[in-house]
Amino acid sequence: MNEFIQKRNDLHVFENLESNVRSYCRSFPTKFQRASGYQLWDMEGKAYIDFFAGAGALNYGHNPPEMKKKLIEYLTMDGISHSLDMATEAKESFLTRFNDVILKPRGMNYKIMFPGPTGTNSVESALKLARKATGRQTIMSFTNAFHGMTLGALAVTGNKFKRSGAGVPLNHTLSMPYDGYMGKDVNSLDYIESFLNDSGSGISLPAAVIVETLQGEGGINTASNEWLSGLADLCKTYGMLLIVDDVQMGCGRTGSFFSFERCGIIPDIVCMSKSIGGYGLPMALTLMKPELDLWEPGEHNGTFRGNNLAFITATAALDYWERPSFSYEIEAKAVLVRDVLEEIVIQVPELKGEIRGRGLMQGIAFEPGIAERISILAFQRGLILETSGTDSEVIKIMPPLTIERAGLESGLQILKECIHDIANEANLLIAQQ
Repeated sequence: MNEFIQKRNDLHVFENLESNVRSYCRSFPTKFQRASGYQLWDMEGKAYIDFFAGAGALNYGHNPPEMKKKLIEYLTMDGISHSLDMATEAKESFLTRFNDVILKPRGMNYKIMFPGPTGTNSVESALKLARKATGRQTIMSFTNAFHGMTLGALAVTGNKFKRSGAGVPLNHTLSMPYDGYMGKDVNSLDYIESFLNDSGSGISLPAAVIVETLQGEGGINTASNEWLSGLADLCKTYGMLLIVDDVQMGCGRTGSFFSFERCGIIPDIVCMSKSIGGYGLPMALTLMKPELDLWEPGEHNGTFRGNNLAFITATAALDYWERPSFSYEIEAKAVLVRDVLEEIVIQVPELKGEIRGRGLMQGIAFEPGIAERISILAFQRGLILETSGTDSEVIKIMPPLTIERAGLESGLQILKECIHDIANEANLLIAQQ
C-alpha cells in the first residue's frame, strides 16, 4: 500500500500543471513508460496486463510490430504526414484496401468521409448530414447512450453527468428506451412506434436514429439481433436514416469487423474511429450510402482529417481482416471470458453480479461501489481495467483483440481473485454485524 501511495505522490507534475478534468490517471496512478502487445510497464518496471486497450483504440495491442515497421519506413522516406483532404499515396492505399478488404466482401457500398480525428467528429458529421439529407432537425437516440463530448454528440448522449458539462441546452434530440431498458419482456420498439404514430405525442418525425449495437460506456448493454433488425425496419417505414455508432464496437470488438453484421442490417451512415487507425493514431471515418453524399466541397472539414501516419497503420491493420480466422480467434477468446465470468458469478452469489456484453467487450454489473473497488484492487495487482455505466457499476473487460491466451488467462485470474477478496470482505462485515 505504501508503494501505491508513493506512486500517487510521484504524479505531482500532473497534479500541479494539468487540468482537474483528467480522469484515467486517477484510476491508474502511475507513470507509464513503455508498452508492447497486451502489457504496459511503469517507470519502476512493474508490468500491467491491459484489459482497457486505450478505451478501444488499441484493438491490435500496443506497438504492433508490422504496423510499427511500416510506419517507421514511411517516416524515414519523408512521407507526407499532414495533408488536409489533399490526395496522397497513403490515403489512396487506405481507401483502396478498405474497399477491397472490408466493404466489397460484405456487399457494402459506402462513400468514405474523413471528418476529423476523433469519434465525436464522426458523429457530428453524421448528425449534420442526416439533417441536411432529410430537411428535418430531430435526432432520436437512446437511454444510456454515449456518442461523444462535443455539443451535437453530447445532445444524443444519455449520461446526466456528461450532459451537464455542456453549459447550454442540448436541443433537437429525442431519447427513447434502449432494448431491455423497460424490462426483458417489453419490446421498446412498440413504445417508440406508438410515439411516431400518435399525432398527439408531441414529437416531430426525426431525421435519423443513432444507436450503438452494444453500449460500452453506458453499461455494456447489448441490443438483440431482433431489436436491431426491428429498429432498421422502423427507420425504413418512417423515412428516418439509421446511423450506427461503431466508434468503440467496430474493428472487431464484438467479433465481426462491424458490430452490426450479426443482425444483417445495412445502416445508412456508420461512424468509426478509435481502432480504425490501427496503431492508436487519431483517425475517424463516416461511411454513408452514395445517395446521401450531398456535401458541397468544404461544407464539413477539419484540419487534421488528413493524418497520413494513421492511413499507413490503418492500411496495415486491414491485413488482420484478410483472414477469416481472425474473427474466430476473437470468438474463442470471448468464450473463455464468458466461461470465467459465469464461474465468478456462481461462486460469489452474495455480490449479485450480472454478466453483460459480447465478444471482447464483456463485464459484470454489481451494486454501485463494488466495480470501482475491483478496479482499484486489480490495478494494485497489475491489471488495468475500467468501470462502465452511469454509476460505474460495471467492471469492464476490454483487452486487445490480439492478446495471447496466456495473457488473457492471467488477467482473468487476477480479476477472479480480486472479486473473491471483495466478496470475502463483504461476508466478514456481515458476520461482524
